Amino acid sequence: MLMAKKEKVKSTPFSDFFRYAKSAEKRKFFDRIAREAIKEQQQMLEKAEKMS
Repeated sequence: MLMAKKEKVKSTPFSDFFRYAKSAEKRKFFDRIAREAIKEQQQMLEKAEKMS
């Protein structure tokens, strides 16, 4: 069975970051994302507590 050639997809700045960034930079990125997510969750919990 012949396989069709996969179409090459252009890189994005996001994919380039994950491909070429140093692990310390990636760690900093994920730490920031985690802190922001925790902050949003805490705000949501506070809002829910005020509603009840």
